[in-house]
Amino acid sequence: MLGRMTMLVSDREVAATLDAGITVAAMRDALLAAHAGRLVAPPRASAPLGGGRMVLTAGHLTGEWYGFRSYDTFGLPESAQLVVLHDARTGAVRAVAVGEELGSRRTGGLGGVAVDALARPDAATLGVVGSGRQAWTQVWATAAVRPLREVTVHSRSAARRAAFAARVHAELGVPARAVDTAREAVADRDMVVLATTSVTPVLDAADLAPGTHVSTVGFKQTDRHEFGTDLLDVADVLVTDSPAQAGAYSPPMLAAVEPYAGRLRDLGAVLAGAVPGRTGADQISVFCSTGLAGTEVFLLDRLVLLGAAAV
Repeated sequence: MLGRMTMLVSDREVAATLDAGITVAAMRDALLAAHAGRLVAPPRASAPLGGGRMVLTAGHLTGEWYGFRSYDTFGLPESAQLVVLHDARTGAVRAVAVGEELGSRRTGGLGGVAVDALARPDAATLGVVGSGRQAWTQVWATAAVRPLREVTVHSRSAARRAAFAARVHAELGVPARAVDTAREAVADRDMVVLATTSVTPVLDAADLAPGTHVSTVGFKQTDRHEFGTDLLDVADVLVTDSPAQAGAYSPPMLAAVEPYAGRLRDLGAVLAGAVPGRTGADQISVFCSTGLAGTEVFLLDRLVLLGAAAV
């Protein structure tokens, strides 16, 4: 039984409290905390259970909180993620979030930080390959850090990509159109998001214009990947939110093996000014999102603090 002071958080509360600006700011703080050594965030742990896995990510913001996120890969219709926030001073459970919204917004927020740090300051057009929840939160967060002029979207389902474009226009006030191919979606775009479930490349790097920023959210391991090594070959700036997690995948992330591993930079280090990000307008930057462990808990803590301030 939860204690009297424990907050139970649903997707509805997450959506009502964590707008894009708040979420991007929280993820920027989390990345800087991880770079400074204040956020302890080991690679995820996975338990095979026959037909699926239970996956656990955990984090500890030194002296303030610790907690974890758990989710499964069984693909069941009512499966949901669980995020638990503990007080680091007492061990008490401060909050429990159940649902998908916190994790999706966390991933979108990390992408928004990457766009803000790596895309050209004048970037205003966005091409999206994918039309699911992860694609949406990437656009949602990008709109908080760049004044979008147009979004183009492609996915396998014509109906889903049309609905996605309509939602972008309705909720973000940004002109958007669905297109028939991935090439049409990314050509001449300032920014590109790949957020698919494809295990084979959906992008030809030759279709990218000079100066494009690319954020990848889907599969990116050596045995399955939504982009190929051609994207890594053209990347002048190659960044991830957790080099440790990138190398700990089994098999590892494409960008975490040679000849790319030596060029892979930590987004937190870029934010802190410890390593350079983009240094030229024509450079192609690539962000390989791993979902830094502990960031869901970081975001839940931010939500709890906002809730307490509103009381």
